[in-house]
Amino acid sequence: MSDLLDGRTSVVTGAASGIGRAIALSFAEHGADVVVADIREEPREGGAPTHERIAEETDASAVYVDCDVSERTQLEEAVEAAEEFGGIDVMVNNAGFALGTPFLEVTEEEYDRLMDVNLKGAFFGAQVAAERMVENGGGTIINISSVEGLQGAGGTTPYSTSKGGVRLLTYSLADELGGEGIRVNAIHPGLIRTTLTEQSGLVGGDAEEALLRQIPQGRVGEPEDVAGGAVFLASDLSDYANGESLVLDGGLTSTL
Repeated sequence: MSDLLDGRTSVVTGAASGIGRAIALSFAEHGADVVVADIREEPREGGAPTHERIAEETDASAVYVDCDVSERTQLEEAVEAAEEFGGIDVMVNNAGFALGTPFLEVTEEEYDRLMDVNLKGAFFGAQVAAERMVENGGGTIINISSVEGLQGAGGTTPYSTSKGGVRLLTYSLADELGGEGIRVNAIHPGLIRTTLTEQSGLVGGDAEEALLRQIPQGRVGEPEDVAGGAVFLASDLSDYANGESLVLDGGLTSTL
């Protein structure tokens, strides 16, 4: 496609499936080598693993690394894997999941697991990446939050809490790391069509029909919509963007 990311190496967590898979593939199409970091190699939507598709369909290189983002040592291993391609330039903290349990029914175990993946994973993913980026003279960190990190939503309190934390983590790191040549930005997707959102009933059912009436563009987002935003933030096209929130929701939150 283009050489927007030519010569760069990226680590994308949760890149086996869904949004992370689309980001990893788009990065490779634009010239970046990719470390696919996930707890599973096989994509939920079927087909060849992400790193194999990159090798088959692009000129970029890719490797899969087993990575539970709640474990800092495994994040270190993912970032270390980028050394094979010259060292990390772009870190995408994408791994996460939603918890729709009503607030009064959330258990301590559910809460801890959600925060370990969604918030702790982004925190330490950024930390281990930034350590290398400082040594290398700079880089870019992209945190995948959510529109529910911008506004509260009943029924998804734990998820909104974690994603709100990701948003403020992004702003704080932009200030703290900007002087080191590291840009930190967040992407806030709206309703995106993935295997997980289809299985949860958010896409393809009555919930989608109700939400479509509120989305000015009149459609559900696709993983590639988020990937395009990630390519922009990873490239020199966004060189003066730091501490920003890129909302990709078809206009939903701006027009409610």
